[in-house]
This record gives sequence, C-alpha cells and structure tokens, in this order.
Amino acid sequence: MSELSPATGSQTSDFSNVGRTRWWRRGFFASQTAYVAAALIAIMIVMSFLSSAFLSSGNLANVAKNFSFVGIVTLGVTLVIVTGGIDLSVGSTMALSAITCAIVMQTVSGTAFDSVPIAGMLVSLGAGLGVALLVGLANGLLIARIGLSPFVTTLGMLSIVRGLAYAVTEGRGQAPTGPDVDLFYGITDGDIAGVPVAIIYLLILAIIIGIALHHTAFGRHVFALGGNEKAAALTGVAIERVKIAVYVLSALFAGFAGILMLGWLGSAPANLATGYELTIIAAAVIGGANLNGGIGGPAGAVIGALLIEVIRNGLVLAGINAYWQIVLVGAIIILAVLVDRLRTLRMAS
Repeated sequence: MSELSPATGSQTSDFSNVGRTRWWRRGFFASQTAYVAAALIAIMIVMSFLSSAFLSSGNLANVAKNFSFVGIVTLGVTLVIVTGGIDLSVGSTMALSAITCAIVMQTVSGTAFDSVPIAGMLVSLGAGLGVALLVGLANGLLIARIGLSPFVTTLGMLSIVRGLAYAVTEGRGQAPTGPDVDLFYGITDGDIAGVPVAIIYLLILAIIIGIALHHTAFGRHVFALGGNEKAAALTGVAIERVKIAVYVLSALFAGFAGILMLGWLGSAPANLATGYELTIIAAAVIGGANLNGGIGGPAGAVIGALLIEVIRNGLVLAGINAYWQIVLVGAIIILAVLVDRLRTLRMAS
C-alpha cells in the first residue's frame, strides 16, 4: 500500500500488514505440543462425563503415578530423538537397574553396611544407576565413536540387557530388603502433601531439562546436532561428546524410573517394563519430538506421556479390552505425525 509522505511529498510504502501472524500460529500455540495439550484437555472432559470414577482422587493419583514413570524416561528419550537418534533399550534398562538395586540391597543386608544409616540403600541406588550409566555409555560409544546405526545398536542392547535381567534372576522377581527398606519405599513410592513423589521427580527433571535445552550451550548443541550434523561439526560442536551424553542421560532416566517402579511394585520381575519402548517413543513423538531430529522438548514429553496414560485409564474404566491399548498407541503415533506434517505444510504456505 502506497501513500504520499507529508514531509517530502514523495511516495512511501506502508508494509504494516506484512509479517503479522495470528496469535494461534505463533510460538507455543503453533506447536504440536499445543495441539496435543488441547486434545488432552478435551479427552479428560469427555472421560469425566463417561465415568464418574475418572476424577476421583484415587484414580487421579493412579494416573499421576503411572504416567510419571513413562514421563521420566520420555524426557531422556526426547533428548536422543532431538539429536536424530533413537533408544529402544530403555525398557530393558529400567528392568536391569531395578533388579540390580534390589539384589544389592539383599546382598549388603546383614553386613557392616547395616551399622551406617542409609549406607546400604545409597550403595544399592548407586549400583542400579551405575548399571544404567554403563548401558547408556555402551550405546553412546558404539553410535558416536564406531558409527553404528542407533536403531540397530539400541535394538541389540534391548535384547542383551533383557537377557541379563533374566539370567541374573533366573526369571524370579527380586524384592528390596534391609534396615533401610522403609525409607526406600518412602522415597520411591511415598507422597508429599498427597502428591506422589514420582510426579514431583518428573516435574523437577522436566524443569532441569527445559533449562538445559534452552539456556545452555549443551542444549544449543543438541538442537544443532539434530538440525544438521555436518553443519554442527563445522561450527565446532563436539558431536561425539553430545551423542554420548544424550544416550547416557536417556539410560540414567530409564534406570531411575525403573528404581521408582521397584518401590511401587515392591519387587522387580525380569519382565519389568517389557514393551515400554513403544509407549515411551510414542509419548515423545506425540508430544512433538521429530524423529528426523532438531525438534522436541520436555513439555511435549510430559504432555505426550500423560495423554497416553489418560487414554489407557479411560479404556480400563470403560471396560475395553487392554489389548486395544496397543492398537490405539500405534494409531495415535501415526495421527500425531500426520497432524505435524499438515501443520508444517500449512505454515510453509
């Protein structure tokens, strides 16, 4: 649009209408996470009408606790996905970490550790997380240093770690014991002011990951690596170090969630968290993480995990066969990717 300048009499151009975008097409509101959050709210409203038990305090506590385990692991897997990788070994890592923690607690019980308050528990927790760290380090080194495919590497690690869980336990569940067992249950399955500690851990970790991703050099390097690995290398990003770090963090988050599940269940069976890989990756993708890399965040991870658990809980309350949950998770993954694709095309037009 053109008009005469009152000062010079010359013609000027008014481009005030250029570059303006509606508020729902900017920032968070234009992200897949926002669409999923809206869908979550809508589904929860529908569920509350379909079942009076959905909004009961007991059911909401169960939903919060159940989704927290998946959410914690999803935070770590989201980091891996943002770099353009994948981690299929997290479910097995959850199991082996929980089993290791329980076995070490059994082993140190009745020894000199009993004379030192919480020493046995701390050693057990360290052993469980240490196993997870080794799994993540192995994944990271094989992928970053040797150049193996993330999919193939973590798929193989899934089998190795799950096999170790069965071999160590001979298929029998392992329960924590010792003088600190009550404290262990308190920090893994207790609550603070009625809020399960698992969801408190999840929120704290989500805040930490959010700060790390958006306000530190490490976060910038993670996004740069997922956006364009070759360009990131040319700008001085330590590619190997970042890759190893995200796989270690993914495994540690899985190990921590496995230990929390040990406290929740009171025992760690060898088949603990079997099949969780699909649910966790689904939660990350539904929350907006792009499997091609470069996109993702903690808010999406939490919302995606909560959406899956709300749907699962709703199916249970409705009396629908649990096997349909698997079908629904797969359908939601495809739908989430489709919605993101359509949104990207529309924003580009």
